[in-house]
Amino acid sequence: MFQRRKRIEVRAASQVSKLAKMSCPDKIRPASSIFPSLGITSVACVCLSILFVFGLTACDRMGASRHAQLVQDADTKSAQGDFARAINLYEAALDDSESTRNAEVHYKLALLYDDKLNDAVSALHHFRRYLALSPTGAHAADVTNSIKHDEIAALTALSGDSVITRAEAARLRNENLNLHKELETRAAPARGVTDKSQESNTTSKKTTSKQGDRAYVVQSGDTLFSISRKFYKSPTHWKDILNANRKNIHDPKKLTVGQTLVIP
Repeated sequence: MFQRRKRIEVRAASQVSKLAKMSCPDKIRPASSIFPSLGITSVACVCLSILFVFGLTACDRMGASRHAQLVQDADTKSAQGDFARAINLYEAALDDSESTRNAEVHYKLALLYDDKLNDAVSALHHFRRYLALSPTGAHAADVTNSIKHDEIAALTALSGDSVITRAEAARLRNENLNLHKELETRAAPARGVTDKSQESNTTSKKTTSKQGDRAYVVQSGDTLFSISRKFYKSPTHWKDILNANRKNIHDPKKLTVGQTLVIP
C-alpha cells in the first residue's frame, strides 16, 4: 500500500515537471506586424489617385488638341472650296468638343451654308445655336443681322405650302425691280427743269464720291452677303453693293466668277 502511494506521487511530480518545462505561448504581436501590407496599400491608393488626375488632364488636353486640329482642317478645306468636306469636319468638331467651344464652330458652319451654299435654312439653325451658346459673343451682332436676312430669304423661298426654287424666287424679285424701274421711267418726263438740275447735281456728287470706291473681282462661292461681310464686317451692306452695280448684276443670287464689282 505504501509502495503504491509512493508510485502515484512520483508520477504526479513527473507530470508537474513536464508542465513546467512546456514553453509559454507567444506574446500577441501588434497589428502592424500581422498586416504589414496596410501601409503599402494606402500609399498605392494615393499614387493611383494622382495618376487618375493626371490622366484626366491629359485626356482633356488631347481632346482640346483634336478639336483644334479638326477646326483647322475644316478651315483649310473651306478655303480650298471643298465645302462638303469642311462641313463634315466642322460637325466632327461639334461632336468632339465641349459646349463652350461649339459656338465658334456653329458660326463657321452658318457662314458656309449662308455664303457658299446659299442654304438659308441650315444657316439659320447654326446661327441660332451660336446665339444660344454665346449670346454675348464676339459675333452676336453679326449673327443677329444674319438671322433677320436669312429669315426673309427662307420665307421668300416658300409659297404657301409648296416650295419654289431659288431661281423662281430670284425671277420674281427681278420682275419686281423691273416694274419699279418702269414706273420711274414713266414718271421722269413729268419732272421739270428743276428736277433735271437737281439730277445733274446728284450725278456730279456721285462721280466725286466714286473716287473713293473700291473694285472687287468675284470669286467662286461669293455672294453679295459674303462680300458685304468681307469688306464691312457685316452682311447688312449687301444692298449698297447691289445698288452700286445695278448695270452689272442681273441676278443678285448668281454672281459671275471674274466679274468686277464696285464696293462703295
